[in-house]
Amino acid sequence: MTIRPNSIEARDVARVLHPYTNAVVHERTGPMMIESGDGIYVVDNEGNRYIEGLGGLFCASLGFSEQRLVDAAHRQMQQLPFYHSFGGKSHDTAVELAERLVDLAPVPMSKVFFASSGSEANDTAIKMVWYYHNAIGKPGKKKIISRMRAYHGVTIASASLTGLVNNHRDFDLPIKGILHTECPLHYRYAEPGESPEDFATRCADALDQLIQKEGPDTVAAFFAEPLMASGGCIVPPPTYYEKIQAVLRKYEILLIADEVICGFARTGNMFGSETFGMKPDIITMAKQLSAAYQPIAAVMINERVYAAIREGSGKIGTFGHGFTYGGHPVATAVALETLKIYEERDIVNYVRSIMGDFQEGLQSFADHPLVGNARGIGLIGALELVSNKPTKEVFDPSWGVATQVGERALKHGLITRALGDTVNFCPPMIISKSEIADMYSRARLALDETYAWLQAGRPAAAA
Repeated sequence: MTIRPNSIEARDVARVLHPYTNAVVHERTGPMMIESGDGIYVVDNEGNRYIEGLGGLFCASLGFSEQRLVDAAHRQMQQLPFYHSFGGKSHDTAVELAERLVDLAPVPMSKVFFASSGSEANDTAIKMVWYYHNAIGKPGKKKIISRMRAYHGVTIASASLTGLVNNHRDFDLPIKGILHTECPLHYRYAEPGESPEDFATRCADALDQLIQKEGPDTVAAFFAEPLMASGGCIVPPPTYYEKIQAVLRKYEILLIADEVICGFARTGNMFGSETFGMKPDIITMAKQLSAAYQPIAAVMINERVYAAIREGSGKIGTFGHGFTYGGHPVATAVALETLKIYEERDIVNYVRSIMGDFQEGLQSFADHPLVGNARGIGLIGALELVSNKPTKEVFDPSWGVATQVGERALKHGLITRALGDTVNFCPPMIISKSEIADMYSRARLALDETYAWLQAGRPAAAA
């Protein structure tokens, strides 16, 4: 595009540093300016209307025009626009939200700690794990295990948990004491002829071996997204969490479920932990907690973890951790209203009623010449692109094939996201069956055009 001098696009290029963006390319192309939203759609400043096929960033569960959430924010701004929760202070919406979350928890939980983002929540969980083990007299038990291709955030500690190379390169990450075990993607990492269940066993055995190598008395916790979203919508194979949790119990290692993306009906249950049979000690959540209308996150801890934190704070004189905006009155009010909408509209059963169409539509791409694997669960899914379907050979990264699909989808009025070799779908949960079909028809046009581009020998021109 040509960027007009003094336009909003030019001003953006001049002053805004964008996350997850190639700054060199951005200076040339400029931003895509979004001006408004309506249901599952957003509209740019040229009047073009797009299906938001990623729900913003896996978060806009109720779309972009839910008036009840706007009204909830307005009411709270008039009553109490800000207060903090330091030093034992509180307010009604924070209390009500904490109560509601504990009631909804997939396993018994005791307390809720509020933050403003998923990264903050996971960073907090790491600190709680360390605090916990100090409080119970095991100061050497501090190492934390995550997984390759995991995504847990971008703060120094949570980015270290993240198992994606571009989140580490040139940031001097990961920090010491953060380890990574095998990724449970059967399609990509199973051995020839290995069944999903046998692959799950091998993943659990690898975790066991890593713990033994490091020393069980040094390993504190295991972090896991129920479904690994940003790493490529990785659905764990059957029996995976059953076997992983048996290993964790054997060595008295805490399980933290990162529900930042999976939480609040996305997988067909209120929490992904229910979908996959996880029994976590700590649960982190954000994104769909407020349908993305306000920045808010939460960390739920069970009674065992709370009891240790209580003991430690009594000894030290404080639990010396917190955020100015944690439990912000406006954010908690909007989150509380979001949970009321989920309940009133029976969002779990609505997702269940349409997720068959969503997953069938996703699987319809399996025969496309670019698609090696179509995978997902509930209302989240991804297409993994390959250059050779029988061998699963990947494309040369410099060709940016998934990016090409994303760019062509935009021209057909669909926003998705290319992450590595995958094209991701995670639309607002209010999407209808007809809108699902429309979304996939636009995606197929983008795939077909990208395939034609490849057949025409265009990769060299894209380098």
